[in-house]
Amino acid sequence: MKILLVEDDVLLSTALFELLNANRYTIDIASNGQAGLELALSTEYELILLDWLIPKLDGITLCRQLRSQGYRKSILLLTGKNSNADIVAGLDAGADDYVIKPFDPEALLARIRSLLRRNGAISSSTLTWGNLCLDQSAGRVTYNQQEIPLTATEYKLLELFLQNPDRIFSRAVILDRLWGFDDAPTENAVSTHIKDLRKKLKPVGLTEEFLETVYGMGYRLKPAPNRSIFVMETNQDGKKKPGPKDMTSVNRVLERFRNSFVGQVAVLEQAKTALLAGNLNEDLQQRALREAHKLAGSMGSFGYPEGSRLARKIEHLLLEQGAGGRENVPSQEPRNKVEQGFQSSPPLPLFEDSSLSPEQISNFSQLVTALQQELTKPAVTSTAANVPMKQTHRLLVIDDDTMLTEQLQAEADSWGIRIKVAPNLATARSLFSLKAPDAVLLDLSFTEIEEDGLILLSEIVERSPNIPVIVFTGRDSLADRLRVSRLGARQFLHKPATTEEIFQAIARVLPQPQTSEAKVLIVDDDPVILAGLSALLTPWGLEVITLSQSQQFWKVLIATSPDLVVLDLEMPIVNGLELCKVVRQDAQWGDLPILVVTAHIEPEFLQQAFAAGADDFISKPVLGPELVTRVLSRIQRTRWRSQPGKSQA
Repeated sequence: MKILLVEDDVLLSTALFELLNANRYTIDIASNGQAGLELALSTEYELILLDWLIPKLDGITLCRQLRSQGYRKSILLLTGKNSNADIVAGLDAGADDYVIKPFDPEALLARIRSLLRRNGAISSSTLTWGNLCLDQSAGRVTYNQQEIPLTATEYKLLELFLQNPDRIFSRAVILDRLWGFDDAPTENAVSTHIKDLRKKLKPVGLTEEFLETVYGMGYRLKPAPNRSIFVMETNQDGKKKPGPKDMTSVNRVLERFRNSFVGQVAVLEQAKTALLAGNLNEDLQQRALREAHKLAGSMGSFGYPEGSRLARKIEHLLLEQGAGGRENVPSQEPRNKVEQGFQSSPPLPLFEDSSLSPEQISNFSQLVTALQQELTKPAVTSTAANVPMKQTHRLLVIDDDTMLTEQLQAEADSWGIRIKVAPNLATARSLFSLKAPDAVLLDLSFTEIEEDGLILLSEIVERSPNIPVIVFTGRDSLADRLRVSRLGARQFLHKPATTEEIFQAIARVLPQPQTSEAKVLIVDDDPVILAGLSALLTPWGLEVITLSQSQQFWKVLIATSPDLVVLDLEMPIVNGLELCKVVRQDAQWGDLPILVVTAHIEPEFLQQAFAAGADDFISKPVLGPELVTRVLSRIQRTRWRSQPGKSQA
C-alpha cells in the first residue's frame, strides 16, 4: 500500500516514516508542496498524508490543485490548526479527513485504514498462493486451513513476496524492507529466515517450492501450483470472492489499457468514415495522426506486433499526405526531416490543398479495418517481463562425483553459470592454465589418488588470489576448517548439500549487480507506454517514476533524483530532444544517463538524438529484454565509474 507523505519537518517525517513502514505501508516523502504535487500527479498512491504548513505550496492550495485536476485518491490533512473555520477550510479544499497535531499514532493509523477502506484500497485482505493463505486482517497464516506459527519476521517476509508476485527482491532490499537501516542484521540473516520459513511450511504439507532464486538478483515468488495467485476480495455483502491474478505484469497492464487501444482505433475509424464521406476536418486529421503514432509504438509491446505494423503504415500514409498538402507553405515547414519528426507543435493540416486518390482512400480504409480486426484476436503471450537477465560466469568444478557434477551442469544455465568439470587435480591444473575461471568449487578428497585438495587450494590462492574458491567436502573437522581458512578459501560447504545450496554459496562469492533500488524516470505522453515500461522494469528492483506531461520534467527530475531517464523523442509541447539538451547543459545533471525511445531509427534521427545528448536508444515497439538489459547495464556502468579509483572515461 503506497502512501505519499508531504511534510517539511524532518523529525516528524522520520517518525511518521518509521510508524507507517512498521505497519507495512510503502512511503514516499516530499519536503515541500510543489514536490508533493509533482509526485502525486506522476505516481500512483492510495493516500496522501499532507501537512498544512509546508513551503512552496501550502497544503490547502495543494489540495485544491489536485482536486481541480480530477485527483480522486484520499487526502488526509495533518494540521496544528484546530478551529472550526480551519477544519472547514481544509475539508472544502478537498481533504477527506484531518488529524490535529499532536496526534496519537494509533488514532492516525485508524484514520488511514478508514480512508483506505472507503476507497477500496484494502478490500483485499487475504493473500494466497495455492492453498497457502495469509490473512492480513487477522495476522495469521494457514495451509489447507491448518494454522502455521510464524515469527513476526517470517510473517512479514512471506507477506512481502505474496504482495509482490512479480518483484525480485535482493537480500539488501529485504533487509531494508523488514528491518530498516538502524537494526538491520547481515545479509546472511535473510537466507537464514527464508530457510526457516521453508522448514515451517513443509511439515504442514507444502511440498512445492514457493520461492525461486534469481541468480545475481535475489528471490522471487514462483507461480502457484495451479499457475494462479488469488487475492480474496470482499464483496459488498461481506462475502469473499477469489480474483485471479495469473497474468504477468505486462499482460495485466494490457488488460488495464485494452479499452484504450479500442478507443484509439475508434478515432481512426471516425477518420475513415469522414474521409469516405469527403468531410474530414482538420481536428479529426490531427487526432488520427496522433493515435496512429501512439498505436504504432505501443501495440507491439503488448502482444500485437501486426497491429504496430498496420498503425505505422497508417501514420506514414497520413504523414505523406500531409507533406503533399504543405508544398505551397514552405515558410512554416520544418527545416529538415529530423525537425519534422521531432517537432513539438501540432503538425499542419494533413490534406489541405491536396486530394487523395481513390486508391489512397481505399488503402487507408483497408488499413483501419485490418487494425480493428487485429484487436479482436488474442494478444500474443508476452514473457518479456520474466526473461531472466543473467551474467554468465565461468565455474571450475573439481570433484570426482559424476552424479553431482552432471546435476550441477543441468541446472547451471538457470543460474547464469557455465561449468567446466575436472574429475581430478591434474585435469584441474590443465583447465586452469588454459583459462582462469571466475570461481572454483573444490573437493578435498579424491578416491583414486592420494594427493590432497588442500595442495591445489594453496596453488590457486597463490597464483590467483582474486579468484574465489569454495571448498565443498565431506571432511568436517575443525583442523580441516582451519587449514581451509588459513589458505584463503572464501567458503566452506559441507557435504551433502543440495544443488540450490551449492549455487547459493557460489552466488555469494561472485560480484553482484549493483542496480537494486535505483530510480528510473520515464517520460512519455502515452499512458499505455508508461504503464508497460513500468511493468517491465519494476520486477527488477527498480523504482519507476512515470511522467506524461513533459513540461513538468524539470520539477519532477529535481524532486525524485533518478539514476537514469527514459525519454520519448516525440511528445507535444516539449519533445525529447529539447529535454536531452536541457539536462546536458546543467552542471549538476549533465552526466545523468539518458535512453531515448523512438519509432524512427533512420540515421539522421539517431544522429540528432545523440547530438542532443542521448546515451543510447530503444526502438518502438519496445522489447522487454532489450529495455531491461540496456537500463540495468547503463546504471551499473555509471555506478562503477563513480567508484573511487575508477576511470571516468
